[in-house]
Amino acid sequence: MRILLLGLLSLFFVISCKNETANKEEVDLLVINAQVYTVDSEFSKAQAFAVRDGKFIAVGATDSLLAKYTAKETLDAKGKTILPGLIDAHCHFFRFGQSLQNVDLVGTESFDEVVERVVAFQKENPSEFIYGRGWDQNDWELKEFPNKAKLDSLFPDTPVALQRIDGHALLVNQKALDLANINASTKTEGGEIMREGNRLTGILIDNPMDLITAIMPQMTRDLKVKALQDAQQYCFDYGLTTVNDAGLDKNTILLIDSLQQAGGLDMRMYAMISNTPEDVDYFLNSGILKTDKMNVRSVKVYGDGALGSRGAALRLPYSDRADHYGALVTPVDSMYNLAQKLAKTNFQMNTHAIGDSANTVILKAYTEALKGQSDKRWKIEHAQIIAQEDFDYFDDNIIPSVQPTHATSDMYWAKDRLGERRMKGAYAYKKLLQESGVIALGTDFPVEQVSPFYTFYAAVARKDLKQYPENGFQMKDALTREETLRGMTIWAAFSNFEEQEKGSIEVGKFADFILMDEDIMTVAEDLIPNLKVNQTWLGGKKVK
Repeated sequence: MRILLLGLLSLFFVISCKNETANKEEVDLLVINAQVYTVDSEFSKAQAFAVRDGKFIAVGATDSLLAKYTAKETLDAKGKTILPGLIDAHCHFFRFGQSLQNVDLVGTESFDEVVERVVAFQKENPSEFIYGRGWDQNDWELKEFPNKAKLDSLFPDTPVALQRIDGHALLVNQKALDLANINASTKTEGGEIMREGNRLTGILIDNPMDLITAIMPQMTRDLKVKALQDAQQYCFDYGLTTVNDAGLDKNTILLIDSLQQAGGLDMRMYAMISNTPEDVDYFLNSGILKTDKMNVRSVKVYGDGALGSRGAALRLPYSDRADHYGALVTPVDSMYNLAQKLAKTNFQMNTHAIGDSANTVILKAYTEALKGQSDKRWKIEHAQIIAQEDFDYFDDNIIPSVQPTHATSDMYWAKDRLGERRMKGAYAYKKLLQESGVIALGTDFPVEQVSPFYTFYAAVARKDLKQYPENGFQMKDALTREETLRGMTIWAAFSNFEEQEKGSIEVGKFADFILMDEDIMTVAEDLIPNLKVNQTWLGGKKVK
């Protein structure tokens, strides 16, 4: 009798368990025992979430979700921190992938080291056209632009083009100049062909660089695909699930879209169209291109050059170069005409503006074009040096998209370029946030490093990776940790008109999230740059 009773109890237990399981909803993924920063409107925290068909379907406490769902896969986070997938609001994703196939000049401490790297690369990877990127004369003991003499002697028959880290200056040898038909009498507008007397130094700034680009060999499709996939893996390793590529031609955009559709590329992309009439008209005529992984609804315009190469357009001369103002890359009337054209569409105008003169021109062009409209979300990319009276232009129509590591890269010499007075409106992220209500954060890689944690540290601590300066650089302009995380997630998504589908861990949004090794919101400030991403998930699929 006792044996029969035990058997009945066991049967009852099995039936009860089956009934309990049968009453639960099945999901693809259940994440439990986590410290989840949802980055919702309340910046609330949760312990668990459920994912089905690539989207979050429930967010809450571990016990309640375990009681309601059964999962094909369960991830026990064991108390680790989970954040929404990070968004880089301004980078050059494809260009970064290209740079991985060429000479890496980032971190060189002298021009001699630049030449050594070029020679070593050419020895290992013989090329008919040598291209490299990443040098910065401000990092050298002799902080002056190099000249082409060494390249001429080492590579008399092979064209060489070495781009400065900001992408706004190029050092080329005589062979490249000859192929591009550039000589002492070549006329230029929107940039500079630098000379020593009547002799060319090999330095081209901004628009004249296009003459070299025109003679460079085109990448094959296979090499482009490899560049994109290499860049993707780098980004996933750092927890980036969406990148804003600031300036792509039509063919590259369509290649990326086709790869995404075929499963050859997973990264979500917000692609800004390079400002060429043919490419802009193509997309304006065909309309916004929007899929789960691609969004094309903006045009990238260059207002001026960069401060490091003295190409940024200033109202008054550079403090360290008399009678030099930098230059507008796009003529004023062209900017106004394009603004008027885009204001009649649903496409954004996203304009690179570094100097205070460039920012004034663009802010006024935006304001005039958008008169009577609201929530257009046009962006000032960089918004680096703003005259005090121009901050008022920022609102729900005009929002700042900035890169905090620019402040900590430039802080050593920016005051030399600008002087004390102009520095008050330079790298002023807090003021920009107060005026606009949102601020989108990015890196501008490969101008800066890919790591979003360098971005976070620069925004919050205003220090470089050597923890300099001790008390931070212009701390009145620092952001809080919450503001910074929002700038790298929900505000970046908002700047792309994508806040309803990504940027926070909320029901109905793509299940893009990352598992961290430490809590970015509480870890000691100077440890932030060393943070690691343990796992990256995109649409409920583990990609790192």
